[in-house]
Amino acid sequence: MKRTDRIYQSYVAILEEELIPAMGCTEPIAIAYAAAVARKHLGLRPQRIHIGVSGNIIKNVKSVVVPHTGGLRGIPASAAAGIVAGEADKKLEVLSRVGKDQIADIKEYLKEAQFLVEQLDTPNIFDIQITLTGDKDTASARIVGTHTNLVRITHNDKILLDLPCVEQVSPQKTDRNLLNVSSIVDFAESLAPEDVAHIFDRQIQYNWKIAEAGLEHSYGANIGKVLRDTYGESVHNRARYMAAAGSDARMNGCELPVIINSGSGNQGITASVPVMVYAKELQVTRDKLYRALAISNLGTIHQKTRIGTLSAYCGVVSAGCGAAAGIAYLYGGGQEEIEHTLVNSMAIASGMICDGAKASCAAKIATAVDAGLLGYHMFCMGNQFYGGDGIVKKGIENTIMTVGELANQGMAETDREIIRLMMQDSC
Repeated sequence: MKRTDRIYQSYVAILEEELIPAMGCTEPIAIAYAAAVARKHLGLRPQRIHIGVSGNIIKNVKSVVVPHTGGLRGIPASAAAGIVAGEADKKLEVLSRVGKDQIADIKEYLKEAQFLVEQLDTPNIFDIQITLTGDKDTASARIVGTHTNLVRITHNDKILLDLPCVEQVSPQKTDRNLLNVSSIVDFAESLAPEDVAHIFDRQIQYNWKIAEAGLEHSYGANIGKVLRDTYGESVHNRARYMAAAGSDARMNGCELPVIINSGSGNQGITASVPVMVYAKELQVTRDKLYRALAISNLGTIHQKTRIGTLSAYCGVVSAGCGAAAGIAYLYGGGQEEIEHTLVNSMAIASGMICDGAKASCAAKIATAVDAGLLGYHMFCMGNQFYGGDGIVKKGIENTIMTVGELANQGMAETDREIIRLMMQDSC
C-alpha cells in the first residue's frame, strides 16, 4: 500500500478521528459537554435543568465517578459540572480545567438548582437532550449517535443548529466501512511512522500514565493490584494487570486524560496498554510498536463499527481482540496469524454484557485481554476454531459481521433488560 493511496490516507484519518483525548468516562462527559454548550448560549447560570437521556446513557453514567467533582456520580452531577465549570470548546476535555473552588460550587449548585432527569422514548441508542431555564430565557443542546455529535442547539425561539438525528457515524467522518483486516495489515506493514507518530506517541504517554496511576493509588476494586499481587510478573499477567489498573483509575475518579478508541476510554486503554507491555518485553523498535498499535486500534474500530457506540455487548471484548492481534504482529505474525487470533478470541469472549461504566469494567478488561492472548497462543500451537463452531463463520470478515449482528441486533432485548434491572436502583 502506498502513502498516496486513498485507503492509506483514510486509515490515518480514522486514527486521527478516533484516538482523541478525553477526561473522564465519556458518557458523563458527553452530558457535561451538552450542558456546557447550552450554558454558553443561555449566558447565565440556570435555575432549572431538564435532562432527557436514552437508556444506555443512564446505564453508563449511573455508577461512574465524574472527574473534578470530589467523587460525585450520576446524571445531575455530570450536568452540574458542565454548567458550573465546563469549557464547551474543549469537548471531551470539557472538565479538564475545573478549579478546587469550583468543586465546592458544583456541590452547592446541585442543592440549589432544580434537576429533572427522565428516560427518553427515542429510537436512538445514544441520545442526550438538555434544556436549561434561567429567568425568562431557555437554551438547549442535543447530542445523538456519538459523544460530541451535536445535532441541535436552541436559544429561546431561535434554532442555532439543526442537523439530522442519525445513529451511524457522522457523515463528516471518514467511512469506517473501508476497514477490513487484510487492508489493516497491509497498512500497518507499509506505514510511514512519521504519519502516525503524533497519534500514537500521545496514546502511549497518556494511557501508560493512567495505568501506572491505577497501581500507585487505591481506585475502585483495585483489580490491577489484585492481578499483580496474585498472579505475578509474567508478561501475560502484566498485560492484564496494567490494562485493568488503567480502568481502575479511570472509572473511579482519576483526573488524568486517556486516548479513547471508538468513543471509550476503557477500549482505548485495552487496545493500547497490553501492546505496550509486550513491546517492552520484546524490546521492539518504536516503529514496530506503531505498526502493532495500528493493527490493534484499527482492528478494534473495525469490530466496533458494526456493533455501535453503545450496546449490551461489552466493548472491551473488541479491544482485547484487537490488542491480541497487535501482539501477534509484535511476535512476527502476518495476516494469517492476525486473522486467526481475532477469530479465536471473538469465539471465546463475545457475549460479555455491558452493564454500565463502573469499577468492574477493570475485571472485564482483564478477561478480554486474557481471551485475546489465549486466541493467539491457540493458533501458535496449531489449534483454532472453524466456521460452523457456534457463531464463528468461514473468513474473518464474516465472523466480524456475525458478531456485530449479535451485539447490535441479537442483544437488543438483553440491553433493555439490563437497563430495567439497573433502574430498580436510583440513577
